[in-house]
This record gives sequence, structure tokens and C-alpha cells, in this order.
Amino acid sequence: MKKTALFKILMYSHDTFGLGHIRRTLAIARSLRKTPANILILTGSPLVGRFEIPQRVDFVRFPGMIKVTNEDYLPHSMKLDPIEVLELRKQLILTTAKAFQPDFFVVDKAPLELKREVVDTLNWLKQRAPACKTILGLRDIMDSAESTIEDWSGKGIYEAMEQLYDEIWVYGHQQFYDPVREYAIPARVAAKIHFTGYIPRHIPNPSERKTTRKKIGVALEDRLILLTTGGGGDGYPVIDCFLKAFEHQPPPPNVRAMVVTGPFISKTYLGEIRKRCKALNFISQRFHDSMEDLIGAADAIVSMGGYNTVCEIISQRKPFLIVPRTVPREEQLIRAQVLCTIGFCDYLHPRDLSPGAIRERVLALLENGSSYRRQADRFPFTALQVICERIRFHKEHPLP
Repeated sequence: MKKTALFKILMYSHDTFGLGHIRRTLAIARSLRKTPANILILTGSPLVGRFEIPQRVDFVRFPGMIKVTNEDYLPHSMKLDPIEVLELRKQLILTTAKAFQPDFFVVDKAPLELKREVVDTLNWLKQRAPACKTILGLRDIMDSAESTIEDWSGKGIYEAMEQLYDEIWVYGHQQFYDPVREYAIPARVAAKIHFTGYIPRHIPNPSERKTTRKKIGVALEDRLILLTTGGGGDGYPVIDCFLKAFEHQPPPPNVRAMVVTGPFISKTYLGEIRKRCKALNFISQRFHDSMEDLIGAADAIVSMGGYNTVCEIISQRKPFLIVPRTVPREEQLIRAQVLCTIGFCDYLHPRDLSPGAIRERVLALLENGSSYRRQADRFPFTALQVICERIRFHKEHPLP
């Protein structure tokens, strides 16, 4: 019997601050294996090895960079000049592409990526491997319209999307938020866009949820609030306010909380949070390799509204509150406003954040979360199906 030829898909995820890029990339990679394909992920995430990597998916990790501002980056651990590390990353990306010879190159979020480090590879593929499809994957919301248009105009992003990419996948729903209109995307670029819908996540079964509760020490009769701040680099104000809400007034009977700080929180804050959680009989963790399991075990969730966390929560039809960050980007704020308006979640603007406000909202979710659960049934979780269809389409319609 003739074996089915496997595609080779190279995926790029720069990962400079949180966990969102690599988690989204891994979710897509798991599904793309079915096309069928071998997938190689290029990433700078220092935590990629702590996630479960399925068969026919592997990764190359280049030196990490940490975002200081929207324009400034520093090496994560290497004591080298940032320019040296960026050049090393650029060469590793290009060398890997040359050796792997992908049929598809999928770039996550930023068309030119960190300091244009992916441009040489895109140009090489266009010139030397023209059969390779270059694809840009964008999350549903980038930033405010004004900021995005200014940024893309100043950096030549519109031209890059037109010249360097064959397709653009938007991991969102156009009726929720339309980047073509909001970001003034030219018609030539808009013609390349495919709205995939959102990326669904694993839903633990009842037995798995029970096992997770047992592992973290939460009784079946307890009602569990989960607080997660993603990577954790900017999550302390939300965690601090949440803990104060229950330090000022103890939680109701049988209400427990688990705080996942994120791996990039400072050691000073981490020690303080652990002590405060212990005093409240709350659970604290710095990192968990399967947030889906914790979300499945929870009865209500508080998050900052990152793309991946939102998808994980709504996949499991859990009531949740978003307390978004507003700097350096307004992406989380806009997503919170959009989803709250449609009825998928509650949200609290950072300017209104107080121990009393967060306590009131969270306890209300525990008591009256059924409307959010009903709404979740109609969330457009079509991304993985659409993405696989696009890959198969190109298999059936190769370039001449």
C-alpha cells in the first residue's frame, strides 16, 4: 500500500513576553497533523519544553528575548548584546527553513516579526522555494485601530502583507471585530484574508475534572474560583486586588480560589502571593502545563482576557470575568468589551478595579453564571476545521 505523503509545515512563534503565542501555535499544530503533516515549530519560548508535544510535532528553540517596550527587547538569559542575539535568531530561522524545506511556512501574529528577523527567510522562500505557501496568522484583535494603523503604516506592514504572504488567517469572527475595516486594510491584502473563527481547546471529561480537583486539593462540594494572568509579567495588580477582596472579608463557605501567577512574575511578588494565598487557604501555582485542566476544575474564572485564555474558558462554557490590561496594547480591553457586549463574559475596566468590585463580580458569577454558559454554545469555534481545509485545498490545487 502506498503511504500518504506528509506535508512539512514550519511554524514560527517568537514568544517574547507571555505564553499566548506558543500555546496558540501548539493548538494549531496538533490539529494540522491530521492533514497529514510533520510540523516543526520555531520558538523563543523558554517554556516550550514543558508543554506536551504530540507525535509528528517538534520544535527548534532559538535564544529568547524579553519585551521591555513595544520597540525594545533584551536577551532572556544570554549575556550578549541584543543585536548579537537578534542576528543569531535571524540566522537560525533561515538555516532551519533551508534545511527543512517546508511546504508551508506559518508565521504567528507579526508580519515582520521581532525586529524584522523573519524577513530574510520569507524572501528566501519566495525566491528559492516558490512552491512553499507563506501564511500569516493573526489573532482576532491586534490593538486599537488608531495605534495599529499608525504602527503598520510606519513599518511598512501593509506592503509586507501584500508582497511576502500568500494567505492571511485571522483567528476570529468578522462579525465580532472586523480588522479589515478597523485597520484600513487595502483591498489587495484583504483579498488574501480568511476568517477562520476561534481556536477551540481541549475539554476535560468529568473524570478528568474530578482527578484535577483531587490533585490540587479541592473537595467536590467546594466552589472553585480560578485566577490566571497568563505569562504573569504584568499580572500582579489584578492578583493583589483579588487577594485583598478576600483578606478584607473572608470568602463564603465552601468557596476556594486558585491563583496561577504565570512563570514571568517577579520572585518578590511570587513569594508574597504564596504567603497570602496560604493564609486564605487558597492554592497558588506559578505555572501549569495544562490550563484546560484547571479551567475544567473551576466554577468561575478571572483572567486578563488574552486570546488563548478566552478560547480555553469559552470552550468549557465557564462563566468568567476579564480584567484587561490597557498598556502597552489595548487588545485585551477591546476583546473584553466586544465579548461582554455580545454576552459571553463580564468585564471590569482597570480604572474601576477595587477589592469590592472584583469580589462582587466574582461571587455573582458563582451564583448566576448560567447565561454565560448558554451563550458559549453559539461561540464560533471553527478555526481548526477551516485551517485544515485551507491546507488540504492547497494540496489539491498546487502551484503549476
